[in-house]
Amino acid sequence: MQVVRIQFPDVATISSQDVARQLAGDPSPPLMIDTREPREYAVSHLPGALNLTTVNAIEQAGIAKDRPLVVYCTVGYRSADLARELNAAGYGQVANLEGSIIQWHNQGNRLVAQGQSVEKVHPYDNIWGLLLNPADRSYGIPK
Repeated sequence: MQVVRIQFPDVATISSQDVARQLAGDPSPPLMIDTREPREYAVSHLPGALNLTTVNAIEQAGIAKDRPLVVYCTVGYRSADLARELNAAGYGQVANLEGSIIQWHNQGNRLVAQGQSVEKVHPYDNIWGLLLNPADRSYGIPK
């Protein structure tokens, strides 16, 4: 989203297409960090993504400061904020996924939950839910 870039001009971004290419063919792809709340992550997330919402959680997970990271949330605000904090904490290769999980999904990229492919996204709230097809919205944890 353009608004995220305007509010966070110091945060690097990466497109869904570039991330998809890196995850598919790069021998050392970036580590995906989902910055959303656990209830959102439980509905769906990018394959291999870790659900870590703070710099402290990332540090406690033992993630090296030179490891390439891609952070995302619903549309990019929370993840851009965390990317900025990670940069300030010395993480040197952090990029915010442009459009975050909603754009990733809308472009037809794979989402998972509990190891299975899924088609639902937790849209955070009803406003951001408008960016998704109604059939693709889920506010609850899948059963």
